[in-house]
Amino acid sequence: MAKSAAKQEAQVTPIAEAKPKKKGQLLKIVIALVVLMGGAGIAWYAMQEPVAAPETAAPKEKPPVFVPLESFIVNLQPENGDQYLQVGLVVKVVEATTADGIKQQMPEIRNRILLLLSSKKASEISTLAGKQQLITEVMNEVRQPLGSEKLQQGIIGVFFTSFVIQ
Repeated sequence: MAKSAAKQEAQVTPIAEAKPKKKGQLLKIVIALVVLMGGAGIAWYAMQEPVAAPETAAPKEKPPVFVPLESFIVNLQPENGDQYLQVGLVVKVVEATTADGIKQQMPEIRNRILLLLSSKKASEISTLAGKQQLITEVMNEVRQPLGSEKLQQGIIGVFFTSFVIQ
């Protein structure tokens, strides 16, 4: 019986050693599959198109509206003989309702701008600082006849499209 017990032990030993190797290989295969599936999932997620955010979260900005004014030709205050100014202006507003307000008040706005321009000397408006100051003054003149605070705040800027002193 001792011999048979030793035989059984000898037979059990190779089987017992084989089980841990199979478990180790099985564990490696399972880990490799999990890593591959995770990588495939991440790749799939990255390739998906981004989901659009709800429109209520971030309202789209409206593009500004530009209101061109007819050209102005005025005599400047005399310094070195007669001089005149020819200037083209465009008013930039936030929305169409402000543009409509400007168009309704156009005769008064043109009058105010003409009076402002004709009160200037060529030396005052020929420098960059003078032109920037003139833009600020023109913007104030455009805002005055509009009355409504909302319409006045709707004016973003005034730009020169032409500027000639002769």
